Amino acid sequence: MTTPLSGKTIALVKATVPALTEHGATITGVMYKRLFETDHIRALFNQANQESGAQVKALAGGILAYARNIDNLGALGALVERMAQKHVGYHILPEHYPYVASALLGAIKEVLGDAATDEILDAWGEAYWFLAAILQGRETDIRQSVEAQEGGWSGWRAFVVEQKIRESAVITSFVLRPQDGGKVVAHKPGQFLTFAFDTAVQKGVKRNYSISQAANGETYRISVKRETHGVASGHLHDAIQVGDVLVATPPAGDFHLKPAERPVVLLSGGVGLTPMVAMLEAIAADHPDLEAYFVHGALNGDVHALGEQVKALAAAHGGTRVSTFFSEPAAGDVLGDSHDVEGFVSIDWLKAETPFDTADFYLCGPKPFLRSLVQGLILAGVPVDRIHYEFFGPADELLAA
Repeated sequence: MTTPLSGKTIALVKATVPALTEHGATITGVMYKRLFETDHIRALFNQANQESGAQVKALAGGILAYARNIDNLGALGALVERMAQKHVGYHILPEHYPYVASALLGAIKEVLGDAATDEILDAWGEAYWFLAAILQGRETDIRQSVEAQEGGWSGWRAFVVEQKIRESAVITSFVLRPQDGGKVVAHKPGQFLTFAFDTAVQKGVKRNYSISQAANGETYRISVKRETHGVASGHLHDAIQVGDVLVATPPAGDFHLKPAERPVVLLSGGVGLTPMVAMLEAIAADHPDLEAYFVHGALNGDVHALGEQVKALAAAHGGTRVSTFFSEPAAGDVLGDSHDVEGFVSIDWLKAETPFDTADFYLCGPKPFLRSLVQGLILAGVPVDRIHYEFFGPADELLAA
């Protein structure tokens, strides 16, 4: 059992909130610089998030949230779960935590100078290890649960690319079967796999990709968009062929289809449809009486992926309505055939066309898509416990709020 934080520590940590508000991003920037001086620790992280600065801001927000709520940790339950799931994906282990502690406390001292007294640093050290114990306990539970299931594993496992399927001009699917010939653990629809691979220009690339099919015990499928200047996606599209091997950690992620008690709206933009296809496949197989809505926004038919599979799943289910939005239809796109609506998904449309007041909303897509619709749903009165969303990489400040 974790020893409770002392009242003195709680008071001292909360007293640092103004300094963290002003200097948080600087502290986390220095922390990562210190952390990455150790090569094997640097290799644990997705460096794309570091290069963009997004992870620095996200961690600053997380530390500030922890300081503000250190006397009410129940408010941080969702944040803790998301962190634990990501740590399992990146195979972060208890022996890695001391490096973070040293880097964080060193950064606080470096940035705050004389204001970071020994008393303050001791309080933050106690607070760090208190949170670390909570995270490590949850991560152990997740790993043990996965390993106990048929097809479960821990750490990195090799998968052979069994099929490579071009789904659209920008999205390609990869069907993966374990190289060892064993089963694969059943994922929750919406979860992701974390991959590590070397490219021609960068070693040790790590990326999360949603599993784009429901559990079948034999294989996983990921569907990857080629991103402009994307080191990882370009490598997968161009260099990886049928028969090649990729390594991945077990399915992880706190974004997944929950027990269906209300109508479900699966709302996606671009390649964000991948976890939604997994959810729809599970709904079609296991929830015959569920009222479901699959709402997807894409640029046009050239980049729209998995549309025929979605329509087939909806028809097989019988209780799913599919609505596809094209914001910039191509010459060959036909309203009523290739797509149902021209323009962007809006809150007004959702109010008119879905059971807005009773449904659970699941969202995945680019950050502008999420910012607009998550905020819009909340402002329109949808309770936060009926809004579930996934993003890859760090959440920006707007989403975190």
